[in-house]
Amino acid sequence: MSAEDDIRYFSYAAFIRQKLGGRVQKLSIDAGFTCPNRDGSKGSGGCTFCNNNAFSPSYCHGESQQVLREVKPISQQIDEGIRFHQWRYRKARRYLAYFQAYSNTYAPLEVLKQRYEEALNHPQVEGIIIGTRPDCVDEKIMDLLAQLAKQHYVMVEYGIESCYDQTLHRVRRGHDFAATRQAIRLTAEHGIACGGHLILGLPGESREEMLAEAEILNALPLESIKLHQLQVLKNTLLAGEVERGEIKIHSFTLTEYISLVCDFVEHLRNDIAIERFAGEVPPRYQALPDRAWRHEDGRYVRNEEIAPLVTQELQRRGTRQGYARQK
Repeated sequence: MSAEDDIRYFSYAAFIRQKLGGRVQKLSIDAGFTCPNRDGSKGSGGCTFCNNNAFSPSYCHGESQQVLREVKPISQQIDEGIRFHQWRYRKARRYLAYFQAYSNTYAPLEVLKQRYEEALNHPQVEGIIIGTRPDCVDEKIMDLLAQLAKQHYVMVEYGIESCYDQTLHRVRRGHDFAATRQAIRLTAEHGIACGGHLILGLPGESREEMLAEAEILNALPLESIKLHQLQVLKNTLLAGEVERGEIKIHSFTLTEYISLVCDFVEHLRNDIAIERFAGEVPPRYQALPDRAWRHEDGRYVRNEEIAPLVTQELQRRGTRQGYARQK
């Protein structure tokens, strides 16, 4: 049995090797976009859980809410990102530009084309990953991406967050799950790789409802997924709601979360690559630091420690990704 088989799930590393023939490192990009849930089109202040600065690397531009705000040139961000990753990942030589901050299809078509092509013109960039909302794509944008995909690797990563309309409304997402279904199908119809991001532990969702989301997503043409636990971050609407006692959230212990994730993986279609199982932000952004996962010596549990724990639990159970669908 190979080491890849022994991890018991379809890893994102294996997925990228299939697509691009080897290791490729992602570089986060701030392209200066905003979001319809921030600029007043659908709301202001963003989704209740969102603090974009919490997961933006230091080499990206700081916070601003203006559409097409002034940012470092994308080529400069890529160069700085490469220097950062060459220090951390010394074997990194090939890169994907990850348009991460806010909604990266939310701009006029000619602006999107210029931003994407600036990244793709960098000699060490082999493709782009575009993080966005399901309600920020249309046929014209997909036609542009399909054209770029003829020469480069292109993936769209949607913030799914939840498959339930009541939850999406509760967190002020500004769209329903029908928009998510439509966007994922539109992306696949244009031959573009499609990923998604799901938050586990959103207010009001039971364990059974979270597990049922795996089967809901199985019915869609997704190629990859990221799982994150709900984190209450400073300077978010959610932090205020929790502080005022307006909502209660369940804080998973690490053991509880690993169990939930393994159950989810067992129900997930086995050709959906899993990019990550949990999220991590710097401690200074945590509104509830006492609820963060820690080792007995007080050290925070790092994100890279979660995947081995998932593998160990799946091995202990004698199961793997998609196991529950085969019973």
